[in-house]
Amino acid sequence: MQGFLTIENLGKTYVPTKPVFANVSFALDRGEFVCIIGHSGCGKTTILNVLAGLDTASEGYVFMDNREVSGPSLERGVVFQSHALLPWLTVRQNVAFAVVSRWPEWPRAKVHGHVEKFVAMVGLGSAIDKKPSQLSGGMKQRVGIARAFAIQPKMLLLDEPFGALDALTRGTIQDELMGIVRETHQTVFMITHDVDEAILLADRILLMRNGSETDTGYKPGGIAEVVVNPLPRQRSRASLHHLAGYYELRNHIVDFLVTRAQAH
Repeated sequence: MQGFLTIENLGKTYVPTKPVFANVSFALDRGEFVCIIGHSGCGKTTILNVLAGLDTASEGYVFMDNREVSGPSLERGVVFQSHALLPWLTVRQNVAFAVVSRWPEWPRAKVHGHVEKFVAMVGLGSAIDKKPSQLSGGMKQRVGIARAFAIQPKMLLLDEPFGALDALTRGTIQDELMGIVRETHQTVFMITHDVDEAILLADRILLMRNGSETDTGYKPGGIAEVVVNPLPRQRSRASLHHLAGYYELRNHIVDFLVTRAQAH
């Protein structure tokens, strides 16, 4: 299995003889957007944290750009459901903090120009000198996305970044994310519980089953199926449900979540 990001036989165990998941292998090509869907407890966030270098696997390996992933790195930008902004800093300063960490040798003017570009990209130019307490939840999440993109990571890792947002705000930021990803050709791995979000954003969707007891003993969780998104890549929220093949794809994923997400 070869790719820009390669995961080989990944496993995580907390309770001996009952791994959360085992033998997880997949790859992402450069510039590919992959979503993973599964019920709570199947290990999605653990996989993302291992990819981010924030956790270690019990077995298996992760390679990015032909180097083994070991510990956090500015080559991988992470956006969590909670925005994790520094409350005493403005939007500009929050993003600049990450940029200076990435390029400490840059002069102040270059840092500010770079920050302004990415803040404008997420539609927050007019709020650049406000503090997080002055922003809505959706605006805070935009800052987190701008900060992640501003360090120009080789890969972006998203852990349900829109899960706490209302539907309208969520849809707007999804559209912005799609636009930025297309512009930057960013490689993205994203966790979501939202089937339509996965269909809208992803080139491929990994369906992950939970570990469970079966008639033949305990079976660990893992990747049950990899679904290639057949819809045109230039899709939008407004047109999604009009596209041929949308309902078949959606029904297939929902059927997996309802009837096949537990090991049998």
